[in-house]
Amino acid sequence: MQKFARKFSFSVLLAVLTLFVSAGVRAQQTPAAITSDPVPNSASPAGMQSFQLPSHGALLNALVYVASGAGPHPVVILLHGFPGNEKNLDLAQAIRRAGWDVLYFDYRGSWGSPGDFSFTHCIEDTQAAIAYLRDPANAKKLRADPARIVLIGHSMGGFMANYAGAEDAKIAAVGMISAANMGGMQMWDREAGHAATAESIGDSLAQEGMAPLAGCTPDSLGREVMTNHEKWDFVVSAPKLASRPLLVVTSDDGLAPSNEAFVDAVKKAGNGKVTAVHMPTDHSYSDHRIALETAVLAWLAGL
Repeated sequence: MQKFARKFSFSVLLAVLTLFVSAGVRAQQTPAAITSDPVPNSASPAGMQSFQLPSHGALLNALVYVASGAGPHPVVILLHGFPGNEKNLDLAQAIRRAGWDVLYFDYRGSWGSPGDFSFTHCIEDTQAAIAYLRDPANAKKLRADPARIVLIGHSMGGFMANYAGAEDAKIAAVGMISAANMGGMQMWDREAGHAATAESIGDSLAQEGMAPLAGCTPDSLGREVMTNHEKWDFVVSAPKLASRPLLVVTSDDGLAPSNEAFVDAVKKAGNGKVTAVHMPTDHSYSDHRIALETAVLAWLAGL
């Protein structure tokens, strides 16, 4: 019995030591910006500035998480999805702790921003946010570096990041988190005919919840996608992003195949700066939030 007790005690001790070692390894792999606040800077403290972002006659609800320090800080424009129930503001806070400014806004017709919601308006609003940051007066006020703007989007926001980045060669890098390929998703059954396809898309969009959106219907959005599906296929746009760093994060939400097709296309176009990460979780990364933050911060640190 004593011999068994000694063996049992040694086994428990070994298990405990193994646990502590494993925890230490995990802690080393977790960026400090996730686990620690920055040293307070009384001269240039971290803060939040809320304002109205002008876009095509509308004033959008917007805010910037301003990083600690005099800067100028590189900037992430964080783009939410459709309709945007998961806003990823925990990710925004972690990015700010890592020394970046983060601009978040609500597209026209979403979450109280005035105007009508449409995918075209979302594209225009994203471009308006870029223009706002490039205005020297705004950049100075936010202690931001307008020459270092990175776009990161989730779901539909991933498409917006891809599209705006492809159209604007001055964007430093693009991050896509479970990006929805608005022009090439499997549900876009073009062989069924325009009306039937628009109805199918509309039904799918309606399942996401239309309550936070104004000035649109599932049918209007479905028809908008059908009208623009060729130029909105982000696999086709891959050559335009062949020279810049890209982050492509996927999950088990059914969107991984189209994102993998984009990764393959951009690599064939000559881009050797693609970081692809897959996580076994849902579309909102509900049980992988810290893993998502870690992946994004590691990628940003490499820029």
